[in-house]
Amino acid sequence: MRLGVTEYIDCAHHLPGHPKCGQLHGHTYQVDVSIEGDHAGGMLLDFADLKKAVRDALSEYDHKDWNTFLKYPTVENICELIHGRLKEKMAYPFHVRVWEGQGKWAEI
Repeated sequence: MRLGVTEYIDCAHHLPGHPKCGQLHGHTYQVDVSIEGDHAGGMLLDFADLKKAVRDALSEYDHKDWNTFLKYPTVENICELIHGRLKEKMAYPFHVRVWEGQGKWAEI
């Protein structure tokens, strides 16, 4: 069974040396997190607990500049960063998908 939540954060970044994204700009990032496990006829995990873990992990980055945390903050690197942060909090196998605006995402 897979169970998931979606959260949003707003962040700025720039990609040094990139012709289009080299200037400071921002995005609303949609972060989808899903866990996998056996619900044993009941609940896999309370949504409130999953949302809290995701919100706690994302709160450090919301309304900040990704370049403070990553040398080259592509959506791929952002996804890995968030995944690593959630790994500290999750007891279940999980997936993270980070959307940079609409129609563009990375998943791990």
